[in-house]
Amino acid sequence: MRRHWKEAVALATAALILASQAGGVRAANDGSINASACSVAAGGSASNNTLTCNFGLTPEQLRQVTKAAVEGATLPLMDRIEGISKQLGVTEDAAKTLLRIVGEQSDVPDERLPELLTRIANDYKRLQAQLGALNSNNPTARALIEQAKAEIAAGHFNAAHGFLAQARQAQTSAAQEARKLRDQAQAASDAQSLAAAASAATEGDLAMTELHYLQAAELFQQAIELVPSAHRKEAAKYLSRRGDALYRQGDERGDNSALNSAIEVRKQVVSFEARERVPLDWAAAQNNLGNALERLGERENGTARLKEAVLAYRAALEERTRERVALDWAKTRNNLGNALVTLGERESGTARLEEAVAAYRAALSEMMRERVPLVWAITQNNLGNALTLLGRREIGTARLEEAVSALLAALQEITRERAPLDWAMAQNNLGNALYRLGERESGTARLQEAASAYRAALEERTRERVPLKWAYTTNNLANALAILAVRSEDADRLQEAIICMRGAVEVYRQSDDSYARSIGERRLLEMTAQLATLQKQ
Repeated sequence: MRRHWKEAVALATAALILASQAGGVRAANDGSINASACSVAAGGSASNNTLTCNFGLTPEQLRQVTKAAVEGATLPLMDRIEGISKQLGVTEDAAKTLLRIVGEQSDVPDERLPELLTRIANDYKRLQAQLGALNSNNPTARALIEQAKAEIAAGHFNAAHGFLAQARQAQTSAAQEARKLRDQAQAASDAQSLAAAASAATEGDLAMTELHYLQAAELFQQAIELVPSAHRKEAAKYLSRRGDALYRQGDERGDNSALNSAIEVRKQVVSFEARERVPLDWAAAQNNLGNALERLGERENGTARLKEAVLAYRAALEERTRERVALDWAKTRNNLGNALVTLGERESGTARLEEAVAAYRAALSEMMRERVPLVWAITQNNLGNALTLLGRREIGTARLEEAVSALLAALQEITRERAPLDWAMAQNNLGNALYRLGERESGTARLQEAASAYRAALEERTRERVPLKWAYTTNNLANALAILAVRSEDADRLQEAIICMRGAVEVYRQSDDSYARSIGERRLLEMTAQLATLQKQ
């Protein structure tokens, strides 16, 4: 213990040696004691020098004073204490307290008492400087600190401890209250930001109702930016709505750029929704991503997007199990079937198409007509479409007849009044099945029925409303009219077919649907050649 004390004194006294003129010990500008009347004993180097300040007393006399201070019997020695207080630049009461502190260190040898007193006096000066620097804006704490200053000046350190502890408690309480107010202010700010985000999103929903999808997407983006960082759930919701708006712009308006943006947004939603934390939300995001990939894949050459869509749907089905969420499982199975159908169209063989038919039949095992009639009907429509494609690659008409049955069943629930665009889709697909049957028959009855189905679809699939889907159905009508014209050698009907195909190709070019464009342009050339042949006859 004594060894540690000596080390501390050596460090302290080294810091106290200041160049000065002869004179008593006094307060330096920095609040420390300037030991100008002390002798320096060389210890071999500057770091080993020691400071001896006797305050005009012998070590034995200083010991007497410190002992008296400890015992509270200082009256006979007040002349010495007065001299020390002046030399230290402190009050007499403070000097008594400092002397008492020195005197309580019984293991300090007499010859080291002056050094210890000097060091403690410097600590006291620093304490006073620190007190002077305290500037609390808390009135209670400020009053307590002033009381502590007075007590320290009077040498009443125990009382000062009490006042400083009270000041600290007052400031701590004030800090806690400030944090509470800050948290309340933050909560109020967050509430206002969330309300602003909800207003922006509501305006986005209004724009969606008006079919202004790009405007809606921008408003949903504004909603996302208004959501405070701690509210991830709300941000994810608006991000998902932004993806929906971009998807509908791409789906209904033939805007591939919007579909690309929808894919990127939906990928963000997938990464936003942690599978471990919200598995069903993650699965829903995967399903929606698959929809955007599948739609864009329909319009591009190649199969990369479509294969990505299949992977997204299969991922969704890992969490969207039949046991957990039967109807959502069925919907995703339906969507998987859609991607497989488009892949199957572009690949040789029937494996993909057979898998698609199996996916639709599985979905229908859960989608009971009595329970979800419209969803059941949409899946019947999709099944009919897949069967039509299979029928094209097979000998005979069994699959095609089955396709017609499935599509007619779908149209019992998908009425024009209930769901006009879905009704138009089913009419278009019915036309496709009838057209393929008509190709294999010698007469024209099925082809006439196909043309009628396409014309019905175009009553709702208008160029202004859904230009790309209008183009698909107009393309199909052109094909039906062309084969009818050839069989009946009707040049006027073939002229009508060419006009229809030109309109479809024009939209394909505007929408950048390269796959449909290449097929349409080829058919247009074929029809033009057929017309030239008919006109020569």
